[in-house]
Amino acid sequence: MKKGFYNILKANFLISNDAVKNWRFIVFCTVLAIIMIASSHSAERKVHEIAKLNNEVRELRSEFVERRSDLMKIKMESTITEKMADKGIGPSDTPPNKVRVIIKD
Repeated sequence: MKKGFYNILKANFLISNDAVKNWRFIVFCTVLAIIMIASSHSAERKVHEIAKLNNEVRELRSEFVERRSDLMKIKMESTITEKMADKGIGPSDTPPNKVRVIIKD
């Protein structure tokens, strides 16, 4: 037991006669670890990008609601009347007349 433990600490398994098999396995594990780390970084980058896009969507939605409420205020008859009063134009006191066109064959 002690001898096996000392062999592992001294890394005899890397310099023995059948070390090629051990090196292949170590290189394989290293490549797998690098692939896992790269995949993790890629997934994390996507999560951050999704969070950033969600924040942008919220900001754009709130800006849309604000612009829509401003437009509703601008379209109100009282607002239009106030702005046109500065130019001397006011609402008509008489209602409009209906024009009827009769086509004779």
